[in-house]
Amino acid sequence: MQHFFKRIISGLLITAFFLMCSCHNIPALSETATGFYFNTVISVTVYDSPTISLPTKELADNCLKMAEHYEQQFSRTVEYSDIWNVNHSNCTPVTVSDDTIALLTIALSYAERSDGLVDPTIGSLSLLWNFSDTDQKTVPSHDEIEKALSHVNYKAIHIDGNQVILSDPDACIDLGFIAKGYIADRMKEYLQSKGVTSAIINLGGNVQTIGNKPDGSVYKVGVQEPFAPTGTTLLALSVTDKSVVSSGNYERCFTVDDILYHHILSTTDGYPIKNDLSQVTIISNSSADGDALSTLCYILGYEEGFKLIESLPDTDAVFVTANGEVIKTF
Repeated sequence: MQHFFKRIISGLLITAFFLMCSCHNIPALSETATGFYFNTVISVTVYDSPTISLPTKELADNCLKMAEHYEQQFSRTVEYSDIWNVNHSNCTPVTVSDDTIALLTIALSYAERSDGLVDPTIGSLSLLWNFSDTDQKTVPSHDEIEKALSHVNYKAIHIDGNQVILSDPDACIDLGFIAKGYIADRMKEYLQSKGVTSAIINLGGNVQTIGNKPDGSVYKVGVQEPFAPTGTTLLALSVTDKSVVSSGNYERCFTVDDILYHHILSTTDGYPIKNDLSQVTIISNSSADGDALSTLCYILGYEEGFKLIESLPDTDAVFVTANGEVIKTF
């Protein structure tokens, strides 16, 4: 079964492997559940405490059940998911879940705030480029890109209660720029509702933490060095109760005639974004915000992206330029 999210195993942007690599720092009472969802390996580690209302193993396993549940709702490629149904509705209303409405609402808010630079109807373009197929190294024709681009318009999405209508029958919703972040936030809410005060949620690069480590120390989240072997850490971020999400041009990409083509596509011309950046990492309270902002800031480029992050409360960023310079907002 195909999956829809924008990050694949070979291109993990963030690794939390060294959060738990020193065994003497790990409390004995912790449980990690690992599974394959969203076309990547995900893991949830829950640390025991007197406040939790269920066994740590059950809590971690329940998060994986949530991953499966949400994938069945938000996937563009899973048949009869909410998003698949909307994309194949031929302009007729489709009743969807509360979560799908919530996620679409957040995605549309970012589309409106960015004047369509990030757009949940990017699906016609992402399907055309098909960066999920590692064997494909073909640049679409200009005419093909123009045709796909003509159906990218977030204003074609209309929400009425729990019903969604696409007014363009050829528009295609793809929530890859925000869905994993939304899911990480829901997992965090669930665990906190069960009394969890320390946990790590790693959805294949989208890292969300709860509190500090049980010993009171901060979490260390490693950021992948662009174009280096997977697991090569560029820098380590110290975080407490924060989300860390990255976007970059070195994942889901290919080279033709010495030109790099990557999955972050322009809604202006339909081609991969060209600017002064290799990567943007966002540190924020909400993983959904971090997911959307990492893509948006990459699209904006360093100067405008930096200004945007400085205007937002409780949000920081790390920009990695094309020449390898690291610039932080903190």
